[in-house]
Amino acid sequence: MTISDWLIDVALLLVVFRQLREERLTLRTVLLPLGLITWAGTTYLHHIPTAGHDPLLIGLFAGIGIAFGLVGGLITRVRFAEGHIRVKATLGAAALWVVSMGFRLGFAVWSSHPSGAAHVARFSVDHQITSEQAWVAALILMAFGEVIVRLGVIVLRGLRIRAQHQGPAPVSATA
Repeated sequence: MTISDWLIDVALLLVVFRQLREERLTLRTVLLPLGLITWAGTTYLHHIPTAGHDPLLIGLFAGIGIAFGLVGGLITRVRFAEGHIRVKATLGAAALWVVSMGFRLGFAVWSSHPSGAAHVARFSVDHQITSEQAWVAALILMAFGEVIVRLGVIVLRGLRIRAQHQGPAPVSATA
């Protein structure tokens, strides 16, 4: 793993830990994690392999990321206060992110060592995973699914809460 690999992983962890402190839901709140995963995608995701069982591996990992994002978004605290939507990651939401980031980071470190690389290669042959890029795509799309779904759930919950606090539209009397 390169220094930039470590830096992006640390940055993604810090984004969630920063959210342990309640903050307003703003465009920056949404764009920062999206910017980080966009950078990761353009850096690592060169193509999505479709041979063998590559789509199954990629779909499985992406599905796990989506499930983590859904749960993380649902257990993140979203409330209306002082005229604004405020969000705060719960310990459970942060733990989900740390577990998924830890898995991806651990897999990357493990698979870069000779014994890990040998295990991954053997697993890949046994299960018709055709390339290293399939693993890269699976891990990146797992992160994408988690980030995008978590943010989407939080934004939708925020919009719903804002609508509840703004009340019904005033009825105009026509004469």
